[in-house]
Amino acid sequence: MRRKAGLVLLALAVFFAALSPLLRWYAFPRLAKIPANQYQDMVLEAKDATLLDYGTMQARKVSKVTIVQTLKGNVEESDRIEKAAGRDVVVWDGLSYVQGPDGKMVSKVSERYIFDAHTQEPVHATGEAVDGDPVRRQGIEFKWPFLTEKRDYEYFDAQTRTSAPIHYRGTRDFRGLKVYYFEQTVPWTKVAFPKVMPVEGVTPESVAGTGTTRWYTTVRRFWVEPVTGAPVYGEEIHQEELRGGTLLGGRAKVTAFAGHVKMREDYIEHTVALVKSNRTLVLLLTSYLPWGFLALAALLLALSLWLEARGRRPGGPAPAPAADPEPVTA
Repeated sequence: MRRKAGLVLLALAVFFAALSPLLRWYAFPRLAKIPANQYQDMVLEAKDATLLDYGTMQARKVSKVTIVQTLKGNVEESDRIEKAAGRDVVVWDGLSYVQGPDGKMVSKVSERYIFDAHTQEPVHATGEAVDGDPVRRQGIEFKWPFLTEKRDYEYFDAQTRTSAPIHYRGTRDFRGLKVYYFEQTVPWTKVAFPKVMPVEGVTPESVAGTGTTRWYTTVRRFWVEPVTGAPVYGEEIHQEELRGGTLLGGRAKVTAFAGHVKMREDYIEHTVALVKSNRTLVLLLTSYLPWGFLALAALLLALSLWLEARGRRPGGPAPAPAADPEPVTA
């Protein structure tokens, strides 16, 4: 019986030892993915901001500018692109809607972001665009990869339609989570006017016809939970200017928007709670179960060897002598 029990324990030890790397290197890349149908929204605010009054073409101080960002998974497009790409793909249709303190629209910019469901690397396909303009992204946007590393990443900027490094600046604590802090500075760059302007009848083409151009700079900051790769908090020190042309009445430039944009408190709380929950699921596949199965395999192997050694130990009770055979009589 000991020999059989030892063999069973040995078989289980081999099974769990083999299962440990399979979970980490085979199951994890296939199970840890962004859902194709995910929907999320985020509200950011810039308090005591500067905003251009397009009626007077004068910059003025306002109490608050609100930015509502939505990302909606497009399942039909994901399925279509997956067939050609040969991998799991997520398509996010995004919208950034900016409104002033009076609730009126300042700008709205749409975006289609196509990326690998596990690595978050961009997938180039028809429809990849910002504000209706085709783009070809390099680097990440919105989310870092699972198991984020302490290094710089290429980050796509939707305003300039270009990518540049976003720099790792150290590890910090954010509301009970260990996070990596990243920062990127986009220098003053000439950018396109939004396709939808805040004044009825005014188009980007009509503004460009006056010779006026739009310029933009920002300091972008993210606090990223490294296991999930999800930003738990983000902010920007954002500035926009209109420069030159007859629209400004002889002035060299005027501020179109300037403010310190931050996530609203209720969305911070919701994001932190969601990331904590998802972090546990990712750790199950990358750490808890693989190391647990490896420890269990070692324990089972030790028990198997102990049973085998005990079964072969000398000095056990001697077997009972065989009874003398009965004499055969005719």
